[in-house]
Amino acid sequence: MKQIKVLVSSCNCNQKFAELVENVVKNQGIDAQVTRVEDIVEVMQYNLMSLPALVVDEVVVARGSKTEAELIEILKA
Repeated sequence: MKQIKVLVSSCNCNQKFAELVENVVKNQGIDAQVTRVEDIVEVMQYNLMSLPALVVDEVVVARGSKTEAELIEILKA
């Protein structure tokens, strides 16, 4: 099972990105656990300058918003 972390802030666009990731995982039948990370201290451990970001198995795989098609490609890799 993949461990997916969606690094987000409290802004609406970041929250929509997190919802999109959750929907892609569910709709595509991807065996993964999705966790939203909003704690700035934890987010800073990934050395990111902007959010949202996507971390799969502790590796940053995407920065910035992505489309549903892009997320499917990233998460099925």
